Amino acid sequence: MSDIEQLKQQVEAQGRVVRDLKAAKADKAQVDEQVALLQALKKKLHIANGGDADESKKKGGSGKSLILKEPKGTKDYSPKEMAVRTEIFSTIVSVFEKHGAVTIDTPVFELKEILVGKYGEDSKLIYDLKDQGGEECSLRYDLTVPFARYVAQKSISNIKRYHLAKVYRRDQPAITKGRMREFYQCDYDIAGIYDAMIPDVECVRVAVDVLRRLDVGGFVVKVNHRKILDAIFEVSGVPQEKVRAISSAVDKLDKAPWTEVRREMTQEKGLEEAVADRIGQYVQISGPGEEVLAKLRALPELMASAKAQEGIKDMGLFFRYAAIYGILDYVSFDMSLARGLDYYTGIIYEAVLVEENVRLPTAPESSAKKGKGDAVDESQIRVGSIAAGGRYDELVGMFSSVMHAKGKKTDVPCVGISFGVERIFSIVKSRRSEAEIKANRTQVYVISLGDTLTDSLLEDRMRIAAELWDAGIAAEFAYKVKPRPQAQYDACDSAIIPWAVIIGKDEIGQGTVKIKNMAQKVEEEKGGVTVPRANMIAELKQRLQMN
Repeated sequence: MSDIEQLKQQVEAQGRVVRDLKAAKADKAQVDEQVALLQALKKKLHIANGGDADESKKKGGSGKSLILKEPKGTKDYSPKEMAVRTEIFSTIVSVFEKHGAVTIDTPVFELKEILVGKYGEDSKLIYDLKDQGGEECSLRYDLTVPFARYVAQKSISNIKRYHLAKVYRRDQPAITKGRMREFYQCDYDIAGIYDAMIPDVECVRVAVDVLRRLDVGGFVVKVNHRKILDAIFEVSGVPQEKVRAISSAVDKLDKAPWTEVRREMTQEKGLEEAVADRIGQYVQISGPGEEVLAKLRALPELMASAKAQEGIKDMGLFFRYAAIYGILDYVSFDMSLARGLDYYTGIIYEAVLVEENVRLPTAPESSAKKGKGDAVDESQIRVGSIAAGGRYDELVGMFSSVMHAKGKKTDVPCVGISFGVERIFSIVKSRRSEAEIKANRTQVYVISLGDTLTDSLLEDRMRIAAELWDAGIAAEFAYKVKPRPQAQYDACDSAIIPWAVIIGKDEIGQGTVKIKNMAQKVEEEKGGVTVPRANMIAELKQRLQMN
């Protein structure tokens, strides 16, 4: 007999001892002593079978019950919630494809070295995977860096791509605010060498198209330029080694007042107070594009910077093209927008909801709209973006250089926009009542009427359902041999199925069916309209407006 078989017999024997003692209501101390022996034998058996000692302790010795819940920062979605999310994804994809984009997919995890050093201070939020004795990997933080790796690895010179996928961040979650550890991003990027600002302004047009189609209410797209921001830091006297840290602090101006940001710069980042004050004179400038450009051009110390000149030239083109695309009313030139990610090199932008829209999510859209030519009211801008992006001309080159023996760097300029689906979902879902959300795509419910004790029309319902499916019509029926009529009507109503095909013994005998409008409850068609069975498909397609 093997050692494992012996242990099994010992466990069984000790189990009987414990049961007998409990049945005899023996002294608690004696029972506990024998239970401890039983648990020790079970642990030995578990280890002998190749199990982990700690795992055995967790499952058997701790006495803790399993808690059924989602991991922190994640969420389950109900069928109705998924119906709303599917509509959102479909709308976003339709806009992407309208602009000529194609889609790709990349792994959910990347080599750790691919992701490290690309996200500034947010690099600490990257999820590292446990080393399994092979490559060191991390879950992707966004879709941009994997896209740049893809372009470099495949030696692609130009592509307009979109990608919908989950990303992961080891952040402190706040699900009510749409900040999670696992969430979807929807990215649209244009890679390739093109003339200045033409792809850039189209990305903002895509953002405006998507947010208008999704009917999120009042929003504004804040824009800035990394070269102008870098010039501001330069002329203000920020040491080069502090630029990214100070940039990250500036980026918090949408969440905190200048006094708090200034304190972070001086007390936490070690910046001189005079330098912080000079920065403050610049980064609190915002408003319509041409107004801000005029203010910047009137600052001789800034215009002495070659970086500032390049950035201002770019932004002049941007606003010129934005006027052609009809999106100027949605755009604000905001010098506080910094986007803390390390890879941005040119224009940056962020779409945010206006505060009015957040306070009154069910208010008429007209209350959030701006008249043509009206300036954006900066006091109405809320914290938290629903889309963001910018230009990153050197990220692909960082990866392409490792592919060449001589370290040759091949830059493929890129610009893109990313939509935060979780926040958009929260907004769209809040505007719809639970009762009106249809989770399924069923168009027809097949109902049989008659005596539930004697009549069974199951096979007739099955035949009709098969005929509907063959015709491309989404259909269902009750999975019971003799379902009650009211239960079938209730199922149809609760699932918001618009049409019913009703049969009984008379209809079967006459070769007819009744078609009933379940959505509008038309009085003159209260019991349904009788049509020949042969015409059922054509009649339904006409009523469903199917070609």
